[in-house]
Amino acid sequence: MSQYAYVARDLSGKKVTGTVDAGNTREATAQLAAQSLFPIEVKVTDAKAAANKSALTNRRVKGQVMANFYSQMSSLLRSGVPMLRALTVLSQQSTDATLSAVLTEIRGRVEEGEPLGQAMARYPKVFSDMGVNMTRAGAEGGFLEDALERVGTFTELQEDLKGRTISALAYPIFLFGVGSIVITILIVFFVPKFDMMFDRLRDKGQMPWVTDALLSFSRMLQSYGWLVLLAMGAAIFLLRMKLSSEAGKDWADRVKLKVPVLGGILMNLAVARFCRVLGTLLANGVPILKSLDISRTATGNRLLSRSIADAAENIRSGDSLASPLKSSGHFPLTVVEMISVAEESNSLDRVLPEIADSLEKRTFRRLDLFVRLLEPVMLLVMAMLVMLVVLALLVPVIRSSTAL
Repeated sequence: MSQYAYVARDLSGKKVTGTVDAGNTREATAQLAAQSLFPIEVKVTDAKAAANKSALTNRRVKGQVMANFYSQMSSLLRSGVPMLRALTVLSQQSTDATLSAVLTEIRGRVEEGEPLGQAMARYPKVFSDMGVNMTRAGAEGGFLEDALERVGTFTELQEDLKGRTISALAYPIFLFGVGSIVITILIVFFVPKFDMMFDRLRDKGQMPWVTDALLSFSRMLQSYGWLVLLAMGAAIFLLRMKLSSEAGKDWADRVKLKVPVLGGILMNLAVARFCRVLGTLLANGVPILKSLDISRTATGNRLLSRSIADAAENIRSGDSLASPLKSSGHFPLTVVEMISVAEESNSLDRVLPEIADSLEKRTFRRLDLFVRLLEPVMLLVMAMLVMLVVLALLVPVIRSSTAL
């Protein structure tokens, strides 16, 4: 419960001020109406509660939670449950505190006459542009249940795509992390114990250069390891500063697409996201220029986004979508050709999701192959590094024993 200050007029028209305790603005207004007061202004006076509420509703919600919300909202509306009742049920049943608070506020706004899509647009960190615009199109066109169901299906697919990508790369990243820790421990704590043993060989000039280099590197880490960590921290900080700028973001997206093998995979996934979002929006009656503006942000890559923005300008001037996409060089030729044919047959809304499905299947086959090859390569590299450390220490030991 929060405290609300109000300015109202009574039945005689006299201005009245005061405070009431209520869960939200709507409840506070209802209490005033029950007292035969006509509210002019109602606002929260509990600054801490207002700040907590604002912080809660400005948090992001997990994609899977949002997918469940869209699907459940569609099912409730399709079953004949009134919208206000559906929002109440979902806000009470939601296990996510942020979504629950947001749905409570949306319910109050809808009850006051605000359209659902407009109320959702007030929470951009919770509801995506695609979800908001498809909800608006569905409400205006009379197919809100279908629009929400499609948003739920799309969100589910995107979460599945993200989950598969993360799970595919998790093991190689784990191998790299563990291998790096093991090698660092060997060099910093194990290698220095052999330094005194090799003084005789060093005096005779018989120390293998690999061993000498390894011991020097180990001493450097022991003496100046804190400087190395400081330099790494500074490099990470400067990189993050660079990536926070517009030029840095452009550079990062350009580098991503040029990474061997992985760059092609990332590009195909970005194009697939664009095709799926654009096709879903067009299928729900969103105008193509608005759909392009929304779908270009779904690619997650600024270079592709600019290419799509150029395509939108072409369409605005009466040209086709396929031509600027082809000239950008960022879209596979097969995708461009399919888009061109779909434009001619006026079937973009049906063909684009099919393109996305095909691209994702091919890309995940390449990703699976890449990961399968990456795992043994990383194991081999780590094994070679450990073997190099062992041999660099073992050869001088053997020489010392034979010299005796």
